[in-house]
Amino acid sequence: MRVHDISQRRACRLVGVDPKTVRRERPPDCPEIRKEMQDIAGKRRRFGYRRIGVLLERKGMIMNHKKLYRLYREEGLSVKRRRGRKRARGTRTPMPEAARPNARWSLDFLSDSFGASRKFRILAVIDDCCRENLCLVADTSISGARVARELDALVRIYGKPACIVSDNGTEFTSRAILKWADQNDVPWHYIDPGKPQQNAFIESFNGSLRDELLNEEIFDTLDDARRKLALWRYDYNTVRPHSSLGNKTPTEARRTLEQFEGSAPGALAQTETEDYQTQTRRLSL
Repeated sequence: MRVHDISQRRACRLVGVDPKTVRRERPPDCPEIRKEMQDIAGKRRRFGYRRIGVLLERKGMIMNHKKLYRLYREEGLSVKRRRGRKRARGTRTPMPEAARPNARWSLDFLSDSFGASRKFRILAVIDDCCRENLCLVADTSISGARVARELDALVRIYGKPACIVSDNGTEFTSRAILKWADQNDVPWHYIDPGKPQQNAFIESFNGSLRDELLNEEIFDTLDDARRKLALWRYDYNTVRPHSSLGNKTPTEARRTLEQFEGSAPGALAQTETEDYQTQTRRLSL
């Protein structure tokens, strides 16, 4: 019909076929079973055709497993295999450009050891615009709730960031962090798995920290590690020149940007509460 441009009636007459046979659409077989399968699959989305068949048999709908599988495929009920662990979705908006302080913060974890090879972790937070290291928190275990508390303390000191970038670590995808981001209305951007280059600023900072301190020092205790981290952080922010900042320090870069924008440092008004002083003291360790 498509090649010779003839009507359907004439084509059926030439091949000796009744036009009613060609035009008739075959109705789906077993509509009751199909509907029941859809109902079961809607309530139990991870059930395959075998378990659905067992539930159908309990309702008196018994059939050959080959027919059951055919109906199952025709209804589009095949279950896709899950690969990898569940990951937090985060925001779908593109990351904002780090053109001013607090436009974007980056978070990551490092690990090292002290004493008799006892492991500890370090939470690092930097401001991507001025490359300032906002905190280095060291402890033997840092949970998502602990990360949320440290972020609360940082917000009191530096103000709220416009965006936070991190990987898909379990601490950053925990319920505590998701709740914190929702309550503070801070977009949280998760980089793609296996793509550390998408969080290049914190990766560069991690390289400097490991090359200049972690690979150079031996830590006797956790307090010794915290003290040396605090000293290195002060040197990094106020003494060490950065080529990406025109050989300025991060503190000088922040001050220059704030003066250029005509705004004083935000959220620096300190309270006299014991809770604030305790959190500030913890950030310096």
